[in-house]
Amino acid sequence: MVNRLATAQSTVAIRHWRPAAIVTLVTAAALTALTADAAPKQARLQPQEAAAPRPAGEPIMAIVSIKTQQVTFYDADGWILRAPVSTGTTERETPAGVFAVVEKKVDHRSNMYDDAHMPHMQRITWNGIALHGGPLPGYAASHGCVRMPFGFADRVFGKTRIGMRVIIAPNDPTPVDISHPALLVPNAEALAAAPARAETLAREAAEAAKVADEAKKSAAAAARGTASLTASLRKLASLKARADAELATADKALAAAKTDQAKKQAEQRRQKAAFRVEEAGKQLDIATADAKAKPDAAAAKEAVKAAEARKAATAKAALDAKLAAVPVSIYISRATQKLYVRRNTQKPWPDGGEVFDFSIEAPVTIRNPDKPIGTHVFTAMARNDAGKDANLRWTAVTIDEGDDAKGALDRVTIPRDVLDRIAPTALPRSSIIISDEPLSAETNYRTEFVAVLSNQPQGGFITRQPTNDGYFASNDGYFFSRGNWDNAPRRGDYQRDYYNRRAFPFFIFGR
Repeated sequence: MVNRLATAQSTVAIRHWRPAAIVTLVTAAALTALTADAAPKQARLQPQEAAAPRPAGEPIMAIVSIKTQQVTFYDADGWILRAPVSTGTTERETPAGVFAVVEKKVDHRSNMYDDAHMPHMQRITWNGIALHGGPLPGYAASHGCVRMPFGFADRVFGKTRIGMRVIIAPNDPTPVDISHPALLVPNAEALAAAPARAETLAREAAEAAKVADEAKKSAAAAARGTASLTASLRKLASLKARADAELATADKALAAAKTDQAKKQAEQRRQKAAFRVEEAGKQLDIATADAKAKPDAAAAKEAVKAAEARKAATAKAALDAKLAAVPVSIYISRATQKLYVRRNTQKPWPDGGEVFDFSIEAPVTIRNPDKPIGTHVFTAMARNDAGKDANLRWTAVTIDEGDDAKGALDRVTIPRDVLDRIAPTALPRSSIIISDEPLSAETNYRTEFVAVLSNQPQGGFITRQPTNDGYFASNDGYFFSRGNWDNAPRRGDYQRDYYNRRAFPFFIFGR
């Protein structure tokens, strides 16, 4: 009854309004509608730049929240810097997922968007996604990159390093402390012995490379010597054959001679031919003996094979020992039921970025493989302060829910041989990523892991085309790769080509 009365009173009141009042009301309603439409693009609760009230360490990860349009950098003890950002607009959304910094440039210009200035650029994919300084209108407005305030981008640029984890999340996750038996547990003795072992194996690799070079030189000299002797023997054999033929002809002439004069001439001719046969035979015998005394070209080739095999084995052992002193990243995919390991070799690539080792790939056991597991990033932030204990302190960030972080770890069994290779020397900044997603095709020889959430908008990320393609190979025995991971040969082929030094085609992406 009250509602009906109120409605009736309002109706009567409206009948007594003047036309000007009605116009005013309509105008106000229109303005209200326009304001409502513009609301998503207003920076009503725009995040502000902030710094933790303590000395900051080196950034270990950055988390970009698409929902709050904010980036937060973390060191070993927690957050250190925050700032507003502007991510990709509709149909050019910044992809949510797991990335890492793969290249840094103080002054970079886009080769996709009218030479746009991208100062203090920190690339996270080779197909054109990066963190960089730019204008912030207060809402998502970029072509897919993460714009940060110009001054803030300048400040963080000098603090980060290639390989720093970048997590782009649809919501606003924060790292939480976690402990679990599945997380890597280093061995104090192995950690202490790692530098000396790396040095020893590096010397062995250098010596094996030197021996292989000398073997190749010896084999080349033996091949040249064999070719020369073969030609000489062929010539001497031909001379001996002609001398034998002349002697045979002289014998026939002597037998056919009828007069004393003819017999005398035939005998002289035969003596000369016999002398030439004897001399040619001596020279042929000497050359044959020399040929036997010279190094055997076939044996030299076998020596080169053996030396090259040892060179490859010692180089691999030295590289593994060197990488033991580098933080390791593990990616476990429910989609492929595989585990991948990557470590930064810290070797610069001429076209930009650094080369990542990917020589470990193995099947992994995931309990209830048909059930979603989510996407979780576990990061070793620092060593625990426990005397001689080498344990690591871990955090977890969940950006796509399935199981919770602990439940995801409960479902995964990492192969023992993989753990034995990487766990003893695991360092702070190491990480384990568990995801429903396969690795993105953006994962290549110059990236750490790139994984994109398939249930979130990806905008131009999935339609960007490579700017160039071709064949490339490292000259010093690191590896050869193809940028499109989904179409690349799997472990067996990668391993064979790692050692055989065959190059696969890959794509170079530009931004």
